[in-house]
Amino acid sequence: MAISKVTILDGCISCGICEQTCPEVFEIPDTAHVKAGVDLNKYEAKIKEAAEACPVSVIKVE
Repeated sequence: MAISKVTILDGCISCGICEQTCPEVFEIPDTAHVKAGVDLNKYEAKIKEAAEACPVSVIKVE
């Protein structure tokens, strides 16, 4: 299934797991955010892995 949107909800603790798992999509300058213009479907497996590994479950994949 294609990914249409990845969102990081309030509550991110900036642990770095998402950035370590998928640096092509996530970065943490202060708090985590999704990089603009990235082909999300190219990194689908890594995005889902990052969302599952998030200790506060704030990464939402649609």
